[in-house]
Amino acid sequence: MSQTDGAQFASVDEVVEALAAHGYIADTRLATTVFLVTRLDKPLLIEGPAGVGKTELAKALALISGRRLLRLQCYEGQDETKALYEWDYGKQLLYTQILREKIGQVVADAPDLESAVDRIGAQESVFFSERFLASRPLLESIRSADPTVLLIDEVDRADEALEAVLLETLAEFQVSVPEVGTFTTKTPPYVVLTSNNTRDLSAALKRRCLHLFLDYPSAERELAIVRSKNTGLPDALAAQLVEIVRGLRELELRKAPSISETIDWARTLAVLGVTELTATVLSDTASVVVKYDKDVRKAIGAMPRLVDPNATVPEPGHVAGHGHGHGHGHGEHQHDEPDEVDGRAVRAAKDAEGRHDEAYYRTRDSAQPPVPVTPKPKVTADRGARSFGAGLGRKRAL
Repeated sequence: MSQTDGAQFASVDEVVEALAAHGYIADTRLATTVFLVTRLDKPLLIEGPAGVGKTELAKALALISGRRLLRLQCYEGQDETKALYEWDYGKQLLYTQILREKIGQVVADAPDLESAVDRIGAQESVFFSERFLASRPLLESIRSADPTVLLIDEVDRADEALEAVLLETLAEFQVSVPEVGTFTTKTPPYVVLTSNNTRDLSAALKRRCLHLFLDYPSAERELAIVRSKNTGLPDALAAQLVEIVRGLRELELRKAPSISETIDWARTLAVLGVTELTATVLSDTASVVVKYDKDVRKAIGAMPRLVDPNATVPEPGHVAGHGHGHGHGHGEHQHDEPDEVDGRAVRAAKDAEGRHDEAYYRTRDSAQPPVPVTPKPKVTADRGARSFGAGLGRKRAL
């Protein structure tokens, strides 16, 4: 079901049906919030983890309402010119070059420079008019002749200065341009703000919005979402896959699998022609839903238990039967305990005189005789005293 411009949803159930018709499975709580957005003309702030359908809700709202979607993607360091408007300086310069002759006529009979500047200044509004105003999403949603849905995506990534810019737009549905004036909308846009909770938003911003926390869905709703996307995976395997994904979300992962990644995994398994979900198949394709190396290792380690809760998982870090001095062969777990070794006896044997024959000290060429060892000369006491005294004498001479 699709709504025409200016039309209102008659009930919350109608919102649920309209969203479902466009592939967005919504529960009553979410549909009620959307219904209020269309009736109260208030912005909607949706907070929650990444990948739970916040952005998709704005897109679906545009579809079911028949409105044009405008998107402002927020990022760190973004200034108001990227959100509100910019002056098209290139176009202004081009017009100046084209109208150079006309400008010359305006100042032709000016008695002095000051008078010429005043005459040009009087024409300033010509170059700072709507003709040269480049609208960005916020201003475009206000100026648009057609009703719009304004998506302000990941507002928590923007600087707090941008939040202050949003206050006027969200509270009054108007934008002030100093050189031109104030633009006020004729048809208020449906505004949806999303946040992944990377930082706290200001109380002033939250006060102007309806609020919805969107978490991971229940198993039944997530399965319905996967089925609605026509992934090609049989329903029985899709139901099992949803439970496995929910098990992965319970692990301490850097990033938990999103709903869209569940859908991608289902499509991947369908393309591979999988008829049974085994730990091997799921481990080989785990990178579809888990995107960090440590998370992949955790997921693979937990996969046998997630596939079969009764499975026995071997202890990590011990591999039997590889001939690394563990005292057992392949496929066996028999360990030969080493005999007790007296360390003191070993050290004493190394200190025993004559434990090596003459060949031990020879080079590789056994035909060569052993190299004789020249004894070190002995230093007598009087020689050492003379050397020491001579050194002192040289120091005194310096």
